[in-house]
Amino acid sequence: MSLTPQTYWAEHAWLNGTVEQRVLIETGSDGRITTVRPDTPTAPPGSVGLPGLTIPGLANAHSHAFHRALRGTVQVGSGTFWTWREIMYQFAARLTPDTYFDLAKGVYAEMALAGITAVGEFHYLHHAPAGERYAHPNAMGEALVAAAATAGIRITLLDTCYLTSGFGTGRSGAPPDRHQLRFSDGTAEGWAERVSAFPRDVLGEHARLGAAIHSVRAVPAAELGTVTAWAADNETPLHIHLSEQIAENDACRRAHGCTPTRLLADHGVLGPRTTAVHATHLTAGDIALLGGSSTGVCMCPTTERDLADGIGPAKQLQDKGSTLSLGTDSHAVIDLLEEARAMELDERLRTRTRGHWTASQLMRAATADGHAALGWHEAGRIEVGAFADLTTIGLDSVRTVGPLPRLATETAIFAATNADVRHTVVGGRHIVREGIHQLVPHVPQSLAGAIAALRA
Repeated sequence: MSLTPQTYWAEHAWLNGTVEQRVLIETGSDGRITTVRPDTPTAPPGSVGLPGLTIPGLANAHSHAFHRALRGTVQVGSGTFWTWREIMYQFAARLTPDTYFDLAKGVYAEMALAGITAVGEFHYLHHAPAGERYAHPNAMGEALVAAAATAGIRITLLDTCYLTSGFGTGRSGAPPDRHQLRFSDGTAEGWAERVSAFPRDVLGEHARLGAAIHSVRAVPAAELGTVTAWAADNETPLHIHLSEQIAENDACRRAHGCTPTRLLADHGVLGPRTTAVHATHLTAGDIALLGGSSTGVCMCPTTERDLADGIGPAKQLQDKGSTLSLGTDSHAVIDLLEEARAMELDERLRTRTRGHWTASQLMRAATADGHAALGWHEAGRIEVGAFADLTTIGLDSVRTVGPLPRLATETAIFAATNADVRHTVVGGRHIVREGIHQLVPHVPQSLAGAIAALRA
């Protein structure tokens, strides 16, 4: 798709860890950056001004779009992850390709308003509620890809293998329960056959396919290799929920005599192509395995605290060699700045010391490293040749006004929220302008209608 070249003039821009002033950014017809020039005294005629701090577009490395419908509902009363899951299943059972498109369109538009330019959708709602196959076997995934296009953001569809309800007593694991029938392809080979048939013409330039293993409890050990091999053969990212719950660790030890991380290592799942999501309850040996294999880790602090999961050893993982990314997961809130802030602040609570990451390191996790985890290595940086994906954060709100311009990164990470995002540019296209989505009119109403339809 050919785009109209554009010139942007950023008041301040975060360039490879440094805040520069008066930065000229030109984009080409291919949606990539052609020029980056700091210290351009005035905005050229016809350029688009970006007052505030312009950063690379934010990457949301872990999303379950349909969880957005649970916001508020699952915050009533008490409970655990497992009681939360029962409510989640109720909403999952009501989705069709059409209603999922409507909901995801609103969710991805909300992400664009929050400065997110790429999302990793951890997708396992593959079939009809009782497990029947749609006439188009990938109809649900196609709806998500179309929703991202409508909302104007990039997507990596992390098509997820989900076969069993638990470890069971045999090699095949326990069969899926009635809530999980729509998740399962029967076998990993059945999963690979379906995802291989995903129509490539549906993907477009904004979408890429990836693979995911839901968890070690949902994919039997003997089938892990099939998913891993598919990701390697197709050169795609591979993601997996890992050790989010102590109960999962205990069940894995009973079934296999080892931790989930050790099980994945023994079956060749770990490595630089792989991202472990959550990684909350790890042993020292687990941390060494993940870091030593260069397996990435996606932290989702707002969900992990909302579900009372715990605080994962993010700093230890990074110190051992794991690259960190961030996700909004259950969408208790959609605010990647809050995810970045929370990773540092949760670590402060855990250790009772401050300063585990600099603001620039947290920004990198939210941008370049998140994009890399999703297979978008050409994004997440403001430099010539990279995708022209930009997010501008206002520095004049009640939250952000006051600090010196050279502290704009610290201001963005430790004070700003999604409400401070003023502009979002994806591939040179101005998707959000002055806080208004240009492609999806009335995003709140769009979300409200889609969620109400699931409650009917």
